[in-house]
Amino acid sequence: MSELSLGDAAPDFDLESDGGSRVCLSALKGKPVVVYFYPKDNTPGCTNEAISFTQLIGEFNKLGVTIIGVSPDSAKKHDNFIAKYNLAVRLGADTQTSTAQAYGVWVEKSMYGKKYMGVERATFLVDSDGKIAGIWRKVKVPGHAEAVLDAARSL
Repeated sequence: MSELSLGDAAPDFDLESDGGSRVCLSALKGKPVVVYFYPKDNTPGCTNEAISFTQLIGEFNKLGVTIIGVSPDSAKKHDNFIAKYNLAVRLGADTQTSTAQAYGVWVEKSMYGKKYMGVERATFLVDSDGKIAGIWRKVKVPGHAEAVLDAARSL
């Protein structure tokens, strides 16, 4: 599968979500959406990223932007993660990694010389027409949520 580019249609997904609900990208058409992929709940970088987006949720809401975090964790783990850190973002459970694969972020990683498959931290800004308006790959968490907010302001 080729890598997604600006202007491409964002791959649709329908995932089990926190609170026993589902989150479906096509159901949000007509509104901008931030879809951020992260490796695992309750790990330092992922926790800081979720908290950063939560701290700016009021600003995103003013722009009508929905924020969805996606990881391979189960919806139950997402519920615990949200409760533990009082998060205000929706979390999708991509337990089969099909959404991460569709977005090209299910990649080979390496730690201590061992290779394995995992989620590359990446964020996609989807405009109200369902097209990709912003892409951040290999995200470094500090300042990232602010950069995404700045890009969302220009939609």
